[in-house]
Amino acid sequence: MSAAHQPTDPEINAFQTATRDLIGVALHSLEILDGEVSLPQFRMMLALNDLGCVASSRVAEALGLGASSVTRLADRLHASGHVLRGEDPRSRSVVTLELSPHGHDVVDKVLDWRHRELSRILSRLAPGELAQTVAGLEHFHQVVGEEYTADLHGPVPL
Repeated sequence: MSAAHQPTDPEINAFQTATRDLIGVALHSLEILDGEVSLPQFRMMLALNDLGCVASSRVAEALGLGASSVTRLADRLHASGHVLRGEDPRSRSVVTLELSPHGHDVVDKVLDWRHRELSRILSRLAPGELAQTVAGLEHFHQVVGEEYTADLHGPVPL
């Protein structure tokens, strides 16, 4: 490993800009839903997409929310047909949540839009620039490490 380099303000600013750009793509992807779900609701949907059918307490833990907040989000998503409620057969007091087929369709629609949008944006780079960018981002991810985001509450958007 080479000697530590103190990043310059322009280097840090480049990463700040990249963060803003990637968050922008994620937020723009929700615009295709025309207000069908809010950002907090979509976070829950992403969590359920990752977790499958789970106890509502597991969703609360994954999102870093209290049980009452998860209940309110689940109520709205259940009423709109995005989430299914159930019971754990081992304990009737445990409420389970999972995406409905419509909820899966909404998540797929957003993630597909993000994929197409990133493809459109990245197609503006020359092949060599794209390869360097990908290599740099992969290396950046290795330096950051998986554990950096492991303790964040809620799904980290794809």
